[in-house]
Amino acid sequence: MTLPLYQVDAFTETPFRGNPAGVCLLDGPRDEAWMQSVAAEMNLSETAFLERRGDSFQIRWFTPKVEVALCGHATLASAHVLFEEGIVAAESPVSFQSRSGPLFAARRNGLIELDFPARLEQSAPAPPGLAEALGAEPKYLGRNVDDYLVLVEDEEAVRRLRPDFAALAKVSARGVIVTAPASSAGFDFVSRFFAPAVGIDEDPVTGSAHCCLAPFWKARLGKESLVGYQASARGGVVRVRVADDRVFLGGTAVLVFRGELLV
Repeated sequence: MTLPLYQVDAFTETPFRGNPAGVCLLDGPRDEAWMQSVAAEMNLSETAFLERRGDSFQIRWFTPKVEVALCGHATLASAHVLFEEGIVAAESPVSFQSRSGPLFAARRNGLIELDFPARLEQSAPAPPGLAEALGAEPKYLGRNVDDYLVLVEDEEAVRRLRPDFAALAKVSARGVIVTAPASSAGFDFVSRFFAPAVGIDEDPVTGSAHCCLAPFWKARLGKESLVGYQASARGGVVRVRVADDRVFLGGTAVLVFRGELLV
């Protein structure tokens, strides 16, 4: 038996930009060790595994090292595959069951929009060594269930960061979001995301981080809908809006290849 396996660049309209994700369509249950091995073989920031469960899909996400509880770009990539391959009709929403509860994806205004839980942060003391590992002094520091959020002075401060990843991996969190108001036209805020503790030094575009960034910047800018730019080397655009305890993440994706997994 073979399994369909895809690679999709998410949160971009251009191949080889945005964040690449693996998407594997399962024909039934597979054990966790096997999924982790496939993700390590793919060596992407995340590989998503989808198993149909009635009218919805169970979705799990693995980095090359660990399973994670929430991943935006690999969910966007998964929805893109389901729509493009005709597994789900283009006008129909997609329902996912995940470790973070029910998630949804639908086509809206030329984008795929994900319906995710908000990941609100609260002001927190800086963990030892964080500022030194980042090479930047926080103007504000918060923490949510997954990550630290660090506000720095401006967009240029975000772009010029060159973290010490070995030191940053010692911070007790999934990752560190660094953000600032945007000075580039067309964007409200910029960010970068570092997660060496889970095997990803820098993630190109991080949907789950925007579940924290969206309410954070809504509160500061007073806007319901915002546009974020993740200023990694590949770069990517995430359109966000906040509704109560949910965050809607809008983006586009490009299918780079499809193949068959033989093991």
